[in-house]
Amino acid sequence: MGIKVGIIGCGSIARLRHAPEYKDNRHVEEIVFFDRNFERAKELSKQFGGRAVEKVEDLYNDPSIVAISDCSSNDAHHIYSTNALLHGKHVLCEKPLAISVEYAEKILDAQRISGKKLMVDHNQRFTRAHQKAKELIDKKELGEVLTFRTTFGHRGPETWGVDKTNGTWFFRKDRSFTGVAGDLGIHKIDLIHYLLDDEVEDVHAFHGALDKVNELGKPIEVCDNVVCALKTKKGRIGTASFSWTYYGSEDNSTTIYCQNGIMKIYQDPNAQLRIEMKDGTVIKYELEPIQTNENQTKSGVIDSFVDAIIHDKEPTVTGEQALATLRVIEKILLS
Repeated sequence: MGIKVGIIGCGSIARLRHAPEYKDNRHVEEIVFFDRNFERAKELSKQFGGRAVEKVEDLYNDPSIVAISDCSSNDAHHIYSTNALLHGKHVLCEKPLAISVEYAEKILDAQRISGKKLMVDHNQRFTRAHQKAKELIDKKELGEVLTFRTTFGHRGPETWGVDKTNGTWFFRKDRSFTGVAGDLGIHKIDLIHYLLDDEVEDVHAFHGALDKVNELGKPIEVCDNVVCALKTKKGRIGTASFSWTYYGSEDNSTTIYCQNGIMKIYQDPNAQLRIEMKDGTVIKYELEPIQTNENQTKSGVIDSFVDAIIHDKEPTVTGEQALATLRVIEKILLS
């Protein structure tokens, strides 16, 4: 007997990631869709063989629905995720967990009250190259980590969103709030926390709306570029850049500089993890290409979330971990 799940928000992230991965999971027997635009919900229900509901309360009040994916816009996460948890549902929330630390803490309070599982979709933890890199770092195969450099940039959400328009909610302050920092940057901050088993503590950053315009041709209300210097609690220092204006191929790469060599992650298309040792030795790991907007591959997030529910395990990315990452994004935007 499988479980029934709900999806709130039927945009691109639901259509390309959540819905197909739930459909492919053998433990999931039905997906129930809700969107403020009922036609979108109906469209996904036809595409993935589920059903659509007109009111979000129909998800909350259905005792047969065990878990909900919150794929709404950033400004609504603290509403939908909190209500879902308080109605006894396990929740997988899209990133960022909320538009502010204050709102994120409300979601965590709801999770503690409900006793249900809260997982956040920081999917970079699931790639084989990042997992192998973490294994080598944990074993100190290259000695201690000293510094790091990470970036995530592509052509912008107007090329990815469901409507493919400059009117995308990602460009609106009242719905996005965090711009590229909360869209792409939050992934890389979480990745650094994961790889280094550490937390960014100090931030110096520049950010701005350098090129993107809205549907009226005016500069967008949130940042489209961020460049920052970071220092962790354990004293590692590094740089990070996040952009919606990389008008070529997507860049989702990371370099970890250690005492005895360098790790280059997702820089060589034929060796997703490349190790360059101090003595000149080069070790190449051919693992898997990273998921991009143009190359939608299975993320592993849904399988991990369902597994945590079925086997009553702690989620791979907890609410507390997502909150720690959001604290850094807030510091970046206030810097």
